[in-house]
Amino acid sequence: MSNIAGKAYAMNVVTPSKPILTWLNRLIFMVARGVPSVLSGLMGLSLIHFARWVIIRREDWPDLGQGKEDLQNDYMLFCSNFNGTWDQYIDAFSDGIPNGLNLFWYTATKYPQSIPVTAFKNYITYNQVFTDYYYNGTPGSAQRDIKSAMRVNEVVQALSAAHATQSPEAFAATYRELLTSVQGDLGEPGFGPVASLDTERADLNRAPNVQRLSRIFNATRS
Repeated sequence: MSNIAGKAYAMNVVTPSKPILTWLNRLIFMVARGVPSVLSGLMGLSLIHFARWVIIRREDWPDLGQGKEDLQNDYMLFCSNFNGTWDQYIDAFSDGIPNGLNLFWYTATKYPQSIPVTAFKNYITYNQVFTDYYYNGTPGSAQRDIKSAMRVNEVVQALSAAHATQSPEAFAATYRELLTSVQGDLGEPGFGPVASLDTERADLNRAPNVQRLSRIFNATRS
């Protein structure tokens, strides 16, 4: 799948809503920005790299050469990057912030609620737009891997400063203390297990085509 890069998955979902309800959606987003505690469940999901909801009014729908479209609905674009599989992400969303999801998609046409999760997954699947090209600068590192590396780097910098000023005995004590503080961050990054053997075979089969498209893409940018 072109929307998978290493450990990360890129999701884009476009859902319609009646223009008469767009003001309500904007009000909900304003409240969410003004009262961040309503997003506490979302912030606690460490698998998420990025998540954003954007309202696109029908008159602002982009013209990419297809000509001006006569649309009946406004739309909401949801973009997210996360670690793990599609199912894991939807399950985590549904379990972690069901009320938040219901609030954000409150005006979406035919939105089924986030619980039960099967209907919610069907809705996301129907409205998902797959990514044509997805670049991940750290494909072997999840969000936790990157945060761990940053903590280890801080310790290395502290040890460097301590080594220049402390006696060997004092530095040994500092080293043991700081090493203990980051011992849980010393794991090795790398690609996680594939979701299934079918996924692995699909990745192998599409690799030549992805490489060809990547070369074309890079050539057009140069």
